[in-house]
Amino acid sequence: MRLEGWHIVIIIVIAILLFGAPKLPGLARSVGQSLRIFKSEVRQLKEEDVPSAKTDPGTGAVVPPAAPAPTPASRREASYGSYEAPKEP
Repeated sequence: MRLEGWHIVIIIVIAILLFGAPKLPGLARSVGQSLRIFKSEVRQLKEEDVPSAKTDPGTGAVVPPAAPAPTPASRREASYGSYEAPKEP
């Protein structure tokens, strides 16, 4: 289904009847502002994704991210073996 010229005219007439002529510029302004905000948010999301793939400046190869340092599963495992018996006087 393709929109032809007379379809657009009917949509405009219905919009004028529903919203009134004085409110249409404000409505168009708010729709434009919403679209600008949406576009800027999409652009920010794309920019945040780009730095995740770092390349080596010498070879141009993709460098995998560094593995996080291993952390003990619990405090008990971390302190296991570090207990010293009290010395007798």
